[in-house]
Amino acid sequence: MLVFTLLFWTGVAAEDFAPVLEGRVLSFPQDTGAHPDHRIEWWYVTGWLTDTSGAERGFQVTFFRVATGIGADNPSRFAPRQLLIAHAAIADPAIGRLLHDARLERALEPLAGAAVARTQAWIRDWDLVLKGPPDGDEGYRTRIAADSFALDLTLTPTIPTVLNGRAGFSQKTPQLTHASYYYSRPQLAVSGQIRVRDRDLEVTGRAWLDHEWSSEIMPDDAQGWDWIGINLHDGGALMAFQMRRDDGTALWSAGTLTDPSGSTQALAPEEVRFRARRHWQSPRTGATYPVSWELDLDGRILRLEPLMDDQELDARPSTGILYWEGAVTLFDEEQEIGRGYLEMTGYGQHARF
Repeated sequence: MLVFTLLFWTGVAAEDFAPVLEGRVLSFPQDTGAHPDHRIEWWYVTGWLTDTSGAERGFQVTFFRVATGIGADNPSRFAPRQLLIAHAAIADPAIGRLLHDARLERALEPLAGAAVARTQAWIRDWDLVLKGPPDGDEGYRTRIAADSFALDLTLTPTIPTVLNGRAGFSQKTPQLTHASYYYSRPQLAVSGQIRVRDRDLEVTGRAWLDHEWSSEIMPDDAQGWDWIGINLHDGGALMAFQMRRDDGTALWSAGTLTDPSGSTQALAPEEVRFRARRHWQSPRTGATYPVSWELDLDGRILRLEPLMDDQELDARPSTGILYWEGAVTLFDEEQEIGRGYLEMTGYGQHARF
């Protein structure tokens, strides 16, 4: 659910963009594409990969679309009406920190863009594409080529699309105006290749895709947020988040619990509690993050542990935000019950969007 400081570059009010309204019915595959009338949008893929030697790594690929409010009346195709930003990373315990890179371009075909009616987001040779016929869904392919790493992965769905919140209307604060349209694609089967530094590796794994779009900015009393997307080993999935105040207390929280058949249970704010267990301080930025968590789901106590502590991603040059984005394991007492990703913002700086 990452969104970012870049929205403040334009100074354009949320009222100038399309609102998020409860009751809108999401339609697929049309709503897998871009929604350029809304201010912000992102396609966010995370997962765990295993190579043929058994070594495990995490990965992230995120494409953002931002409507700037600039140049709406300018007929030039070079007007910066829409921006595209991409973040990509590999979490490799053998290296001990993220390998990551970012790109930023104005939407300008064929160099960069986000197609409507079907997922196709790209910046030069980085892309995320929904495969299959126009009215079908055969999963996704993403290709990323950076200096120190590369990804070429196919992501195949194994359970139905999950609508978060109330039928895809995801409330972020006590006010209904702070909301997004939000669906998830958990339990994506992954296959493909990665390059880590100079090594080419065949990999398989499991991934999670989130797609959100909105036009609102974060309220002044929100410092940041914590989010998890976990593929459960029984075939189900868990999404949960909290929006935090400046004092660290929860302004709002929610979640979605999905069983192996794809049936969902919406978790209310009083049913989701995050409690920090252990912290790690970045030697580069000085930011301190709670990398181990206790998660209380309506009385059921679970535990999150990181693949490695140092999964900080400094995206200030591209989006103005510093965040921790990392692979984690979910435990019920001492039993591992799932794997996925944890995202944390607002620890090294006030997260503004």
